[in-house]
Amino acid sequence: MDSFINIFDQYNWDEVRERIYSKTAADVEAALVRQSRTLDDFMALISPVAAAYLEPMAQLSQQLTQQRFGKTIQMYVPMYLSNECNNICTYCGFSLDNKVRRRTLSGTEIVQEAMAIKSMGYEHVLLVTGEANHTVHVPYFKNAIGLLKDHFAHISMEVQPLDEADYRELVNEGLHTVLVYQETYHRDDYKKHHPKGKKSNFQYRIETPDRLGRAGVYKIGLGILIGLEDWRTDSFFTALHLQYLERTYWQTKYSISFPRLRPFSGGLEPKVEMVDRELVQLICAWRIFNQEVELSLSTREHPRFRDHIMRLGITSISAGSKTNPGGYAVEPGSLEQFEIADERTPAEMARVISSIGYEPVWKDWDKTLSKHF
Repeated sequence: MDSFINIFDQYNWDEVRERIYSKTAADVEAALVRQSRTLDDFMALISPVAAAYLEPMAQLSQQLTQQRFGKTIQMYVPMYLSNECNNICTYCGFSLDNKVRRRTLSGTEIVQEAMAIKSMGYEHVLLVTGEANHTVHVPYFKNAIGLLKDHFAHISMEVQPLDEADYRELVNEGLHTVLVYQETYHRDDYKKHHPKGKKSNFQYRIETPDRLGRAGVYKIGLGILIGLEDWRTDSFFTALHLQYLERTYWQTKYSISFPRLRPFSGGLEPKVEMVDRELVQLICAWRIFNQEVELSLSTREHPRFRDHIMRLGITSISAGSKTNPGGYAVEPGSLEQFEIADERTPAEMARVISSIGYEPVWKDWDKTLSKHF
């Protein structure tokens, strides 16, 4: 069966990197004036030379975002269900080799967390777990979704990759969106950062969005963990992946996230440091390249940065996040997956959004309305 891996294998990492780093000012200027952009244009927009064009890129990104999404910011929040994990990942606080107390929320605790999240105003919840197939598996996910679907308008999930039949089962239960980050598209570095567990299977992970598309998932979220490898090259492969998915599973919606490697219990220093101006460049490049994709930013980023970037291309944002199982009500003091940089409450974040002339959106109206047609 055809999948993205067949396209991916036609590209060489080092050759792609060289093409990006050899882009010229003329390439950037040409990309900025075109009505539609190619992958080659995206290369130019994320290249080092494009840093000198940050102001016109930001202006164009803002314009294109408002044309498609208006002045709105979708609000969502993660609910961590479990920190049990069978994988060893060099960058994650939940990694199997980290000696931390593990816990998985019971059904009663899931509802308790849900009520705390609902009290903050949220209608969009993202369920997150480690990858422990013997404890947090499809029956567990079905139970969680069954408990939550009457309380939330939109349920997303970021868990271990599953088989196509599993996704179909969860979609039928009420699942709307699945986020699955490749972390890095660099094969050798991927193996280095995932030495043990099912996540070490590069091909199974990279083919997950294909299984999601065939299963009819409403929205698929892609992303890399910025800091594991050269972010420009990794971003090109993400764009290549998205372009393939949009053409193959055209009825599905897509989102891109921008997690930068953050400190955690165990610690991994980023191989590549991305400064704030470079993240702005990347976000603007994505919007100029693709006006339909949703762009999401989490509480990994600092308040001042988040306040400014919302106007330039971001369409969804989290606030008040807890990255530990039970963090909202059941056990607030347990180990978090990574450090939060923006600790403002959802109400405070909503006021900030309103203060810049944008509207915080708590409910996914598109998905809700679609049920009536």
